[in-house]
Amino acid sequence: MLRNTRIFYFLITLLVVLLGILSRKINAIPLFIGDILYAVMVYFGCRLLFINGSNLKKIIFPLLFCYLIELQQLYNAEWLVAIRNTPLGHYALGQGFLWSDLVCYTLGIVMTVLIDCKILRR
Repeated sequence: MLRNTRIFYFLITLLVVLLGILSRKINAIPLFIGDILYAVMVYFGCRLLFINGSNLKKIIFPLLFCYLIELQQLYNAEWLVAIRNTPLGHYALGQGFLWSDLVCYTLGIVMTVLIDCKILRR
């Protein structure tokens, strides 16, 4: 069965990346949806890397990654700002620190952990 394999999580990660980019292109979709999808992508990316990780790792690593990405936005070195000003850098690193993004990341990862544990692994 395809579930709980690296291919499965890779395909889901790609789908979430496409949905996240699409969410930024359609003005009717609120911006916080993209932030939630970013956290979902990070979660499934971590699941891809740590396929048999413990429940604690499934939550801590993606949250830590998302929080660190958000916190790095407080640092404005020229080289980092130059990366953020590229399209890929903008999508990956963001532009400015927002507390609400931390809430969106937490919500996205908690929601995804529940979906992963309850639905995807049945």
